[in-house]
Amino acid sequence: MDTLDFVKVTEAAALAASRWMGKGERDKADGAAVEKMRATLNDMDIRGRVVIGEGERDEAPMLFIGEELGKGGVEVDIAVDPVEGTNLVANGLPNSIAVLAVTSKGGLLNAPDTYMEKLAVGPKAAEVVHIDASVSENLELVANALERSVGDITVVILDRPRHKRLIEDVRAAGAKIRLISDGDVDAAIATAIDGTGIHVAMGTGGAPEGVLAAAALRCLGGGFMGRLKPRNEEEAKRALDMGFDDVNKVLKMEDLVKKDDITFVATGITDGDLVRGVRFFGNGARTHSIIMNSRSSTVRFVETVHRFRAGAFRVRQH
Repeated sequence: MDTLDFVKVTEAAALAASRWMGKGERDKADGAAVEKMRATLNDMDIRGRVVIGEGERDEAPMLFIGEELGKGGVEVDIAVDPVEGTNLVANGLPNSIAVLAVTSKGGLLNAPDTYMEKLAVGPKAAEVVHIDASVSENLELVANALERSVGDITVVILDRPRHKRLIEDVRAAGAKIRLISDGDVDAAIATAIDGTGIHVAMGTGGAPEGVLAAAALRCLGGGFMGRLKPRNEEEAKRALDMGFDDVNKVLKMEDLVKKDDITFVATGITDGDLVRGVRFFGNGARTHSIIMNSRSSTVRFVETVHRFRAGAFRVRQH
């Protein structure tokens, strides 16, 4: 199946969620995106199985782990986040995206719905950092790899009370910080794309989002390491039930993304560092997406015009 076929899935989700932008209805934005993403996947010639989703079978309408999608065909594992950054959409803030990663069966880690400590960097620093190194050590290694001073390194961190010590350590090392309210998948990907001004993503966030970020960084040649951080005994038991005999194990790229045939797609819902948000006009809308494929080592930016009803439209000239 053509890589470009999957962009229809995230475009549909982004279009649906964007109609709720700024309305303070995060669940309705997410629900609209889930519905469109599920319908679009079910119309594809695949035998897909959700390995990274939003919840369990009894929590429908979310795309749940283990859900089977498609009309039949090649077997694939699917990781989804119909709205990465639901609060961002609800509040009309930047960097919300609709995300999908696809690989052959068995290609992605089936991560439990718990927290994960994460470290993401671009290609030049991928081989030198380690999640067990201190904050100052890692920032010095990144700075050396990028041939700049630590003071010229920007670190993205989720603005959460649990990151108080991390923020203090980054400041003590002399690096700059960009605090974000949500959306750490977008932030991790940005470390591997020149021009975003982001060099490192650190901190603790959702484990499923960690696998999605790793899939994108595998396509881009970036680096990602993680470690599960269960919040309670129930989450720790669930991780054990899913095959994690050691929740303290450092998860490297090859643990998170097991096969080198990854397709990663993200469509902007609101404007962001990677892609622009949905733009509506008189008889349609315009979407902006990024499509990556690890096997072909390609990164495409796709702008699509969607016509909702008959009528002439004018293509903007660049």
